Amino acid sequence: MISRIDLAQGTLLRGLARLPAPVQRSLSGGARVRLDGLELHHESQLVIALAARAGRPPIESLCPPRAREETVRRALAVRGRQPALARIEGVEIPGPGGPLQARLYAPDAEPGGTGLLVYYHGGGWVIGNLDTCESVCRFLARESGAAVLAVDYRLAPEHPFPAAVEDAVAALAYAAEHAESLGANPARIAVGGDSAGGNLATVAAQAARSGAAPQPAFQLLIYPVCDLSEKRPSYHRFSEGFLLTEAEMDWFRAHYLPDSRTERDPRVSPLLAQDLSGLPPAYIATAGFDPLRDEGEEYARRLAEAGVAVALRRHDGLLHSYANMTAVGRGAREAMLEAAAALRMGLAWKRA
Repeated sequence: MISRIDLAQGTLLRGLARLPAPVQRSLSGGARVRLDGLELHHESQLVIALAARAGRPPIESLCPPRAREETVRRALAVRGRQPALARIEGVEIPGPGGPLQARLYAPDAEPGGTGLLVYYHGGGWVIGNLDTCESVCRFLARESGAAVLAVDYRLAPEHPFPAAVEDAVAALAYAAEHAESLGANPARIAVGGDSAGGNLATVAAQAARSGAAPQPAFQLLIYPVCDLSEKRPSYHRFSEGFLLTEAEMDWFRAHYLPDSRTERDPRVSPLLAQDLSGLPPAYIATAGFDPLRDEGEEYARRLAEAGVAVALRRHDGLLHSYANMTAVGRGAREAMLEAAAALRMGLAWKRA
């Protein structure tokens, strides 16, 4: 349950986001933050300053149930007014471990069926749910014109790897089989997600290439986790002080992978798959000040080397989690408008 303090902090942050850049920079400490040849966006700097003043406990200091509660409160506090859509409804998907809850966000219907994005939320495979990704899904549905099916996959540590992967593949197969009832064209189905959800999206695409589900037409990967077996330079450059920390990622990894030997499984680390050819076109977005930046960009390069059509976009001054901040920052909103446009273009030619 979100408290009045949470609501007040969210209202304050949205109000400050409308102030001129010099005022925002002054409120965040004044000095420009430059690291690794990049300059932190003034809105990102303000978000960091306000988060520090709010005194929120680090996610890695909490037990998983408490961390999930904290994550919901943070998401609801910053999401702002939600755009109206033509259709929002719950969907139940048969899963390998029992029914999966999902939520469909649909704009106005198109003749012959709209495009559909099967979306997996972020949260390190441990936290997050349909409420924490609601603002992202509504935004993408409204701005792209495609319907979005958000999937509430099983979480670790109660359900460690490969439970989330199995659920992700099952959801993609369900969406393809029931495209008509979802108002979608089965030839225009994409997979997508942010962070751990981006990981599940591209792992599901790899599984579909092997016949586990119908192959999607497009991948929308927002600062995806691509390799849990190695920490690249961005992990160390942005290990703390930029929202997502190295310690938090270690906490996620420990809960998701109780057997560390699985970290090199391509279903965990899709960057390690020997062959990436034949995967659907992809749009990959990274944030400049993010521990996960380098692995996402390396995955984009490997896709390109394998002959996959891929667009890589680094948003230099932004932070991990910008997808959830469209109501509190113009920079985040512009980045997500670009992602929505990429989704629209990625599915536009798949009308047959």
